[in-house]
Amino acid sequence: MTYSNLSKIRPKLRTSGNITGNFGRSKSKAGSSLNDLGVTNVKVVKCVTQTEYLNRLYHAFDHTTEPKLRSFLYTEIRKILIQQGKW
Repeated sequence: MTYSNLSKIRPKLRTSGNITGNFGRSKSKAGSSLNDLGVTNVKVVKCVTQTEYLNRLYHAFDHTTEPKLRSFLYTEIRKILIQQGKW
């Protein structure tokens, strides 16, 4: 009679990406966490207008000293002004 280990093989669930173990997180099945992106249970969703967004960008640009954030805000403001034909 032949003894085999094939009956002992179990499918594994994916861990949190930690090679050494799964510390503090439960095991999860494979799949993207981006599947639920944009899904909400809220009944009313208010979208910000482009002019209100532009005002928020100006306010953030005036009140920050972070170089990377200022660079991002400048490029976003520039994109909107180019779209509006004001640049």
